[in-house]
Amino acid sequence: MIQLILGGARSGKSRLAEQIAKDSNLNVAYIATAQAFDAEISQRIQHHQAQRPAHWTVIEEPLYLANCLIELDQPKQVILVDCLTLWMSNLLMHENPELQMHQCQKLLDILPILEADVILVSNETGLGVVPKGEISRKFVDESGRLHQQLGKIADKVMFCVAGFPMILKGEKK
Repeated sequence: MIQLILGGARSGKSRLAEQIAKDSNLNVAYIATAQAFDAEISQRIQHHQAQRPAHWTVIEEPLYLANCLIELDQPKQVILVDCLTLWMSNLLMHENPELQMHQCQKLLDILPILEADVILVSNETGLGVVPKGEISRKFVDESGRLHQQLGKIADKVMFCVAGFPMILKGEKK
């Protein structure tokens, strides 16, 4: 099963994803995509680390997400990825301008064949005004395109607002 959880900053999407993973009673592998470029993001990372159960397997992978998913894949496991928008930022800022396109396509190609349940967390970036800067517009555009493609292949899609999930696709449970 593939689940996509979207929402704004501090919407409760990560907490929801972690609760779904806990409730599964399966082994959980957590892929963190953040990179600690400054003190503020380091604090955010530490906060997320403190929230996770200590027995979860945690892998930090800022770029090669599909490869990491393939390596971790096994039946009766949940792989939680948090978050795709940080991953997208990492790809767009990479020195190789084609890396983003290749890695996104690889992710879309491998997700349907994985045996593990996958929970993908991402910020919904398309609800605000059109950004002024070129890289910001590209980020919003590429994130939106990825979300649309993931939404097509996901079994369940949720949108989180103020800590409440809204089911956009899939069964209500």
